[in-house]
Formats: sequence, C-alpha cells, structure tokens
Amino acid sequence: MTSAPLAARLNVPSGPLFFPVTAYGPDGSVDLDAYRTHVRRGVEAGAAAVFACCGTGEFHALTPEEFEACVRVAVEAAEGRVPVVAGAGYGTALAMRYARIAEAAGADGLLAMPPYLVVAGQEGLLRHYREVAAATALPVIVYQRDNAVFTPETVVGLARTDGVIGLKDGLGDLDLMQRIVSAVRTEVPGDFLYFNGLPTAEQTQLAYRALGVTLYSSAVFCFAPELALAFHQALRTGDDATVDRLLDGFFRPFVELRAQGRGYAVALVKAGVRLRGLDVGEVRPPLHEPTEDHVKQLAELIERGYALLEEAK
Repeated sequence: MTSAPLAARLNVPSGPLFFPVTAYGPDGSVDLDAYRTHVRRGVEAGAAAVFACCGTGEFHALTPEEFEACVRVAVEAAEGRVPVVAGAGYGTALAMRYARIAEAAGADGLLAMPPYLVVAGQEGLLRHYREVAAATALPVIVYQRDNAVFTPETVVGLARTDGVIGLKDGLGDLDLMQRIVSAVRTEVPGDFLYFNGLPTAEQTQLAYRALGVTLYSSAVFCFAPELALAFHQALRTGDDATVDRLLDGFFRPFVELRAQGRGYAVALVKAGVRLRGLDVGEVRPPLHEPTEDHVKQLAELIERGYALLEEAK
C-alpha cells in the first residue's frame, strides 16, 4: 500500500486506468510470472493506476488464494509508482472477506462490484456497500452495472459513507449519470470521483467528458498501450482530429468486433495480449475463446491502429 490517498492520486489522471488480464499457464493455473510481467509493462507504459482482479482480470474465476497472490504480485510489480485497486464482490460476507484479503496483500483501494445474482432494493444495496466499506481502511469505488443500479439519492448516501470515494458507471445511462452528478454535487460538496466503466470506454468517453467524468478504464491498454495513451492524450489536450481518427479507424471497429461474441470484453482482450507477444493463457469457463477468424480480424485491426499512429507523426 502506498501512503498518498487514493482519491488524490486518481483525481488528475496522468493516463488510462489499467485493468490487467489474469495470466494462466498451460495447465490452467495462475501464472504469476506472466502476470507480474503484464502488470509491470503496463505501469512502465504509462498507466495511471492498476485495477487488479476486476472484470477484465476474471475476478469471478479466481479462488481467494489466487486472488490474494495476484493482488500481492500486482502491488510488487507497481512498486508504489501507481496505486493498485483490487476487486471485491459476491455477497456481503464474501465481499468483506475479499476486501480484507486485498488490504492484507497491500492494495491501495477496492472496486466493489455488484453483489452476486440477487436484485436488491436501494436500501439493501446501500447497506451492502456500507458494510463492505467498513470492513477495511481501504477507500472504495462502487461499480454501477447489471443488478446494482442506483438512484441519485442512493449515490448521495454512498458519497456520505466513510471510505466510499467514487462511482464507476458500467450502465451507460447518461441521463441518470447527470442526475447523480448533480445530486451529489448539491448534497455532498467535495471531490467524489466518477469513472466511465463501459467496455472499451474510449468509444463513449467524449460523452462522459461532457458530464465532467475524466476517469475511464481502458481494456485496450492491456494489448495496445500506445493507442490507448495516444487517445488519452488527445482527449486531454483537445486534439479532436486525433480523437476522431482513432475512434473511426480503431476503437469503433474494435467495439464492433467485440460485439461478435459473448464475453469478448475479456476474451478478445486476452487474445490481444497474446498477439502482442505475452502468453497469458486462455480465459477460464464459463467464458470461451474467440474464434480463429475473430482473432485474425483483431490482429489486422491492431496493425491498422498502429499504422494510424505512424501516419500522425
């Protein structure tokens, strides 16, 4: 764990937020050496933070022991250069357990994912995240998606909760997000953080930026960090021509390819990491590997993306 507060370190993003894949060996077990290399390369490439064992990192597929080992390795690989945030999820008791494991492993914060399976009311959701936040001293970012969708009033309650520092949105309802941002700004003055957490967030970041949301996760950073960094820099500096060129030539086609298969938000990213020369293994069930043709299309798309960068020089 690093000493500087997580919120302060994330408030002015220096680069995309890196959500590494979890590496597996030929026998299906976690490959900590490959994972360490993957995280270290991402940090050295310019990631603003490492979000270990979250959605892209197949949190759902890891045992508590594997989770602890991966978080610990991510912290070691980051070497305090950027914060490490770990996933925590399932029901309240297990989410609290994962939170404590992450704290013991040296994480700087938690990404609290939706509770397992149940569709709960707002009162129950608020209680769930408050109990997770109270389980450790780690700051918590709450992930809105699927069965954890909040009213503005509930997010105000989260913002008033000790330890909860932000909301990551994986829903994509911009009207709701505007009302959430407005309600929290009115009722809880301060620096509550917001994150665009949609798959391939670059595709929607122009819209989120209009709401004041500057933080976003970048799955593309896992396998094409130069493309992700170029897009982030163009957004930050107002280089609309580069933003449009990368959206039209790479990110939109990648989103369309990702839509060709269920689970491709993880499986296609992992294929991309392998294509770039690091063997991180396949995804674990119930996810499945992309088809051979889709991997071929991905390779061509990556090549096209890097050609776009060369053309801009």
